[in-house]
Amino acid sequence: MYSGLVTVAYVTASILFILSLGGLAHQETARRGNLYGIAGIVIAMAATLFHLGRSNVTATVVAIVLGALAGLIIAQKVVMTQMPQLVAMLHSFVGLAAVLVGFAGYLEPLVATAGAEHTIKLVEVYLGIFIGAVTFTGSVVACGKLHGSLTSKPVMLPGRHWLNLGILLLILVLGAFFLATASTALGVTLLIVMTLLALLLGVHLILAIGGADMPVVVSMLNSYSGWSAAAIGFLLQNDLLIVTGALVGSSGAILSYIMCKAMNRSFVRVILGGFGQSAPNASAATERPIQETSAAQVSEELLSAQSVIITPGYGMAVAQAQNAVSEICALLRDKGVPVRFAIHPVAGRLPGHMNVLLAEARVPYDIVFEMAEINADFAQTDVVLVIGANDTVNPSAAEDPHSPIAGMPVLEVWKARRVVILKRGLAAGYSGVENPLFHKDNARMLFGDARDMTEQLLAHLKV
Repeated sequence: MYSGLVTVAYVTASILFILSLGGLAHQETARRGNLYGIAGIVIAMAATLFHLGRSNVTATVVAIVLGALAGLIIAQKVVMTQMPQLVAMLHSFVGLAAVLVGFAGYLEPLVATAGAEHTIKLVEVYLGIFIGAVTFTGSVVACGKLHGSLTSKPVMLPGRHWLNLGILLLILVLGAFFLATASTALGVTLLIVMTLLALLLGVHLILAIGGADMPVVVSMLNSYSGWSAAAIGFLLQNDLLIVTGALVGSSGAILSYIMCKAMNRSFVRVILGGFGQSAPNASAATERPIQETSAAQVSEELLSAQSVIITPGYGMAVAQAQNAVSEICALLRDKGVPVRFAIHPVAGRLPGHMNVLLAEARVPYDIVFEMAEINADFAQTDVVLVIGANDTVNPSAAEDPHSPIAGMPVLEVWKARRVVILKRGLAAGYSGVENPLFHKDNARMLFGDARDMTEQLLAHLKV
């Protein structure tokens, strides 16, 4: 009877997780999606505690309470601009958990197995530890790159592809010996060696990936963490973990594919790295003059415009300028100036980053458009306000076939009558590629902190 109740609870939690993913797909239903996810987690934890023996309940409750307290503390301290590196770090915890559970499941299996069933269990252990180890170190490196502790440029060792291939082949050979051995001591030794190689592989893979591909990397690591959780589920014979891991793994893989398609990038090329180097003609671009403007001039252009598009980027998030931007938008609309927002699929350093910031600042959902919906409208736009965006508005992607970002779909802001770029300086974007947009004849640079500049704009618009 008790087993049946636990199964029903797990099925209910699985359904809630699926509904949660569906809700999170749209801004209007995201809050409801979060509630579905929370309800699913609560039901899953309650069912797990109910299923445990009395001797294990206390330790599990203590672990849950400690984890919840740590989560609350982190949530209070981490600001929105640090969310990408937090997500990467959370992925590393899942990977580490997969490694530890894999070793525990091998040394003290929950169920005795024999024959083909035992071989399947060993495969589950080996794959779970391998995926978890790669996820762990890869996520830590990704977190360091996003946080700025590690360089955003790709670190590419000579013969790096052969190194990766050699590590994978060695892991496969070790796996064959692991499946063949009957000695627990030798099996543990083989697992430890494989884990060390997988940890090294995770570091090397992510170090070789450049900054512009980091949003895809975070999504990819999310997928890895899901598959490692599914592997744990098979090992522990826990249906909920299998379903949840498969949901996270498949959704992360699909999101990675969508993002790669939006960036005109091959998923395999992203994994192999080699992106983010400076363009060959970057020095020529910096020799061209730039034209500066002022907040007063920009406010006049905005008020006289028949159409305005605002393109936010990571710089807006860092400066916490979204509230001032929202006020500018509301004021212009009150004065009869149509205003819309254009969001690149990888704006910021995490998918949906800009959408969340704008939603928090109470920007109406119906004036926020994705790149595919609004890109054709720039040619008919009077003023485009680029706030802290760089790589996602770089014309090199469309105009320079030799650029590292050639072919990457970008917001074609340079086609507007006037482009105003709010930026601290002329530094290259996170990818390390120079941006010739700053030197276009119809472009004007408004130098300074995005929050200060938007507040100055707002003050001039109110006069």
